[in-house]
Amino acid sequence: MPFEEKLAWIMAVVSTAAYATYVTLLLGRIGSTPAAEVPYVPLMLWTIGASIVASIVLRVVVSALAPEDAGKKDQRDREISRFGDHMGQSFVVTGGVAALVLAMARVDQFWIANVLYLAFFLSAVLGSAAKIVAYRRGFWPW
Repeated sequence: MPFEEKLAWIMAVVSTAAYATYVTLLLGRIGSTPAAEVPYVPLMLWTIGASIVASIVLRVVVSALAPEDAGKKDQRDREISRFGDHMGQSFVVTGGVAALVLAMARVDQFWIANVLYLAFFLSAVLGSAAKIVAYRRGFWPW
């Protein structure tokens, strides 16, 4: 498995675990409280921070286990990386537009922040999935 594909798997798994943890803990806090009144900021920051740290640690571990592959990129790796990044960016744009519309409608910050977090999560997962599929099924740039 190419090193860049391993990194895509790490991003997909860590992002999914972090977002699932956030949603689970957030829903556990809601109970009978209105969602917009739940203290979500520390929870969001902790899950985002933990996912960043986990990604870095896992990248170091993968690099240590296969030092000859770490950091090596050929033309195909660069094209697949660019393709995956472009696929994932669609959710960043969509989330940004959705957050803008929510802000214009004067919706509570809770919803705006959660729409943005969801967009970043979907971007990471879609971009990683596109890279993994490109590595597994082949990639033919047009």
